[in-house]
Amino acid sequence: MAQQTIETYPATGNTDHLPNRKPVEIPHREPHSVIHEEKLPQAPLTPRQKIVEAVKRRPAIFALALVAVVAIVLGSWLYFSSYEETDDAQVDGHLDPISARISGTVVSVNPAVEDNHFVVAGTVLAEIDPADYQAEVDRARAEYQRLQASASAAQQDITVTSSGSAGRLNLSQAAVHEAQDSIASERAALDAAQARLAQAEASYSRAEADRQRYERLLAKHEISQSEYDRIATESSTDREAVNAARAELVTAQIRVTQAESRLAERKADVLVAGSAPEQVKSSIAKAAAAVSEADRARAQLTTAELNLSYSKIIAPVSGIIGRKVVEVGQRVQPGQQLLDIIPVDDVWVTANFKETQLKKMRPGQPVTIHLDSYDRDYHGQVDAIGGATGSRFSLLPPENATGNYVKVVQRIPVRILLSPGENSDHLLRPGMSVEAHVKLR
Repeated sequence: MAQQTIETYPATGNTDHLPNRKPVEIPHREPHSVIHEEKLPQAPLTPRQKIVEAVKRRPAIFALALVAVVAIVLGSWLYFSSYEETDDAQVDGHLDPISARISGTVVSVNPAVEDNHFVVAGTVLAEIDPADYQAEVDRARAEYQRLQASASAAQQDITVTSSGSAGRLNLSQAAVHEAQDSIASERAALDAAQARLAQAEASYSRAEADRQRYERLLAKHEISQSEYDRIATESSTDREAVNAARAELVTAQIRVTQAESRLAERKADVLVAGSAPEQVKSSIAKAAAAVSEADRARAQLTTAELNLSYSKIIAPVSGIIGRKVVEVGQRVQPGQQLLDIIPVDDVWVTANFKETQLKKMRPGQPVTIHLDSYDRDYHGQVDAIGGATGSRFSLLPPENATGNYVKVVQRIPVRILLSPGENSDHLLRPGMSVEAHVKLR
């Protein structure tokens, strides 16, 4: 390109007085045509260009991902720190054992009393033969009436004795006749007791002979052990009946002796009928004794009536029957368990939490209970925290003092009560597995 020399001067118009200046050479530029730029369609990015663009946007994406991770971690921490949960939990409830209170033979069992059947409180479950106990009630009532009459007579004796010495002699003689009648009554009771003893001994002799015969057969393996056990049980029962009859005979003999003593006392009263003051005092003492005897007889009557009422075994609570073993014809003894009743409307949850989960757990906190069987949630609240770990209640609790010590996180049972109406359909049964979620705050 050609160079052009141009001299430059100040813009004053007069250049004569200016010194000579070195010309400044300004490069000459060729004029060029103005090109109007047109927008052309962009070509698709190549894979390399895409990678470059992604790298350019990476800081923003990383920042967004970091914020999301922090939010998730913070939310998870807040959630899990406000809840404690365990799947080591189960439904608990009461198991009410039903047992006999008297001995006897079961004569009937309610047809509705079967395993897994529901019974209402007050239902008669079974009945023991009441004949013996009814006879005891009749005897106790007769004895009470007799002693009550004696007490009434003794009270009247005081009035008669104090009214005048003339009638005291007649009263003493009447007492003698009463005592004689009492002796006759007691001797009749003694004869009856001897008859019952003879009958019981005969039954026992027959049962014992059968037992010995069955024992020989058992030794020869001609009968089963259960048959021999049944005969042996009958023999044992008859032997107890003999002992009871003997005791009753001894009691009857004592009563005869007591009646004879009373007769002697009445005869002595006749001899001392002339001493009025002493007779009044004696009459008062006898009246008190007669009243005491009547009270004792009334207590015996009450006991006999209670035993008679115990012949009907009644359900104390409403619930579902389990482990029923009572059958008609079975011989039961006092305290022998016959069945269980599980009240399904009185259940709770026992959740075994780790000891490290109890830091913020308190009674009254709300609980969500998930039932595995029906995939259903229930609501309740913490009722109480156990007093010791489960291992302390085991048959062989660990003894760390021996030196064989391994630190293991222990579990403590937590009792959880259901909210009212949660188990209205009675689906929760003791022993079911559940999951417990306790809201700490």
